[in-house]
Amino acid sequence: MFSIRSLLPLVLSCLLVGYGWATPVGTLAGNASSPIVDLGYAQYQGTLDTSTNITSFLSIRYAAPPIGELRWQAPQPPLATSGIQQATENPNMCYQTGFGENTTAPVSIYGYNKRDTTSTTPIASEDCLFLNVFTPGSLPTEASASGGLPVVVWIHGGGYVAGYAAEFDGADLVMDSHSGVVAVIMQYRLGAFGFLSGDEVKANGALNAGLLDQTYALEWVQKNIALFGGDPAKVTIWGESAGAGSVLQHIVANEGNTQPPLFRGAITSSTFLPSQYYYNDRVPQSLYEQVVSISGCSSSNDSLACLRTVDANTIQTINYDLAGTGFYGTYLFVPVVDGTFIVERPSVTLAKGLANGEMLLTVGNSHEGHNFVNLNETLTITDYVAQLYPDMTSLQVQEAAYLYNNTGDALDQAIGVMGDSIFVCPTYYLLQTFAGRSWKGIFAIPPGYHGNDVAYYFNNPAPPYNNTQFITAFSESFLSFVMSLDVNTKFDPTNITPYWDEYYIGETEMLFNETEAGVPLVVPVKTKPELLERCAYVFIANICFIFQVYAHDYFKDIGTLSRR
Repeated sequence: MFSIRSLLPLVLSCLLVGYGWATPVGTLAGNASSPIVDLGYAQYQGTLDTSTNITSFLSIRYAAPPIGELRWQAPQPPLATSGIQQATENPNMCYQTGFGENTTAPVSIYGYNKRDTTSTTPIASEDCLFLNVFTPGSLPTEASASGGLPVVVWIHGGGYVAGYAAEFDGADLVMDSHSGVVAVIMQYRLGAFGFLSGDEVKANGALNAGLLDQTYALEWVQKNIALFGGDPAKVTIWGESAGAGSVLQHIVANEGNTQPPLFRGAITSSTFLPSQYYYNDRVPQSLYEQVVSISGCSSSNDSLACLRTVDANTIQTINYDLAGTGFYGTYLFVPVVDGTFIVERPSVTLAKGLANGEMLLTVGNSHEGHNFVNLNETLTITDYVAQLYPDMTSLQVQEAAYLYNNTGDALDQAIGVMGDSIFVCPTYYLLQTFAGRSWKGIFAIPPGYHGNDVAYYFNNPAPPYNNTQFITAFSESFLSFVMSLDVNTKFDPTNITPYWDEYYIGETEMLFNETEAGVPLVVPVKTKPELLERCAYVFIANICFIFQVYAHDYFKDIGTLSRR
């Protein structure tokens, strides 16, 4: 049986100040259809949708614009704004880009080929640190710091390079909860703007700025959510893909001991954990040097100060072009180990049993890797692993590739490696740490690709499998967790989900699927032993960071790799 704790000896061998804003209790004004909330630094007027009885506040600024001298700095409090701000339109999104497009990994990231990107999405901006709040009914005339509704904070996915608040209507979550939660949708800096790393950023800026934005938003929730009818002691953070990866990062932040706590529950949908380098390892440091070179700052005595003077559109062009140079389906600007907020590789912290949060719910898709592999892939599994993990030695590549030799053709094997190593196995690392206080689900409505589940969380318009029983069973499990930290405490008597056992390694998961006749199929299943075997191997790759030591003999000793 795969056990992170049993691997700990090998693992080890491999090797904010307060805002100064107003108090949480504030006054609310306006009429029932246009309530006003006073946050101390600004007043925002929202809108009550009388058809749903949900009040929305859009484009609430939670931090100062990260521009000029604040580019690549930790988020700062917003300046006081006079007058009433209309919170009726979605905010500008943060600058976006895509994933790697190369069929082979670049020998050096200096293989930069500038493409013509003369236009930028008009609503993209560096000034993008906003959040949206959705609450049932109209706001009370006076809010208190306790006795409010549970709160769900959604962190969008997109590989840390894309995604924005307007994609997700938090009113859907409120409706699915039968008006039992307050929903918050946040934005955070992305790509090079949010995840530029290197020695220079460590010395004169803030590493993992995008994660720090998320933390700042969570601190904002603690300080202000009571004004919207929420209870700051009952916060659950929920993300999908990179949003789920962000949840994992917050679980391990400050070595699993963030004080005061920012959330009690954690939900991950498709946990995304790509290779997490130390901030000045070869890849992140080279990316920094590439950005400096292309921007014309190479001759500057202070390259980071120079970069802060470069026009945002120029940085965005570099951001966009560099993203495409990575190996197909991979992302270059992602979280790093910064030594302070993310103290060590997440898998190491999890192996120690250290974690923020009380309870965990985690769900994955049945075919996670499909969207991130070139469907015309012709590489052998050995060559594919070597491209995906270029720091592996030849022997290490062969060890990893062996596990997938009998899992289908070359394309199937590549999809398996991508899905397991970056999405599936990190979920089981979390489950080990939260064993006995977690639940595991599988979304398998065909085709079961990465991201297919999101339409069932935010289900207006209706998702592809528009079956009311299924939608209730699947989506409301998450809201039950938010409301009570227990998926089995159902608030809807029509929910067909059977009793869902807490997860212990190698035991029960809940399958959400449909039959060939189109009938909902929601049943418990057992985790596949061969998957746990592969994840044990991937775990050591993650801990040792692409096998910095040879681990073959260790795997024979612990019985997780048997040659047949």
